[in-house]
Amino acid sequence: MITGINKVFEHAGSAFHIQAEDLGAEAAAFEVRVYDAGSVLWQKRISYQDLLDQNLDKKEREQQLHGRMEKLVLTVEAAIERGKIP
Repeated sequence: MITGINKVFEHAGSAFHIQAEDLGAEAAAFEVRVYDAGSVLWQKRISYQDLLDQNLDKKEREQQLHGRMEKLVLTVEAAIERGKIP
């Protein structure tokens, strides 16, 4: 699988570090965390067992997983903008 996504999202004078990390096929999950000044503000683990159950080839599976991670990062950015993540 792929390693993950790291992004700095600036909002209201703060620079939030958003990190999505693949925990591997054994865990069949990735974890998303939001940091501010090195402290974890929010985190969530997302299963992708359904993706593994589809028996896709490696390239397609990685593309699907990366797409899910990118979509979640955008959702987290929107939640920060709306004040749902401190």
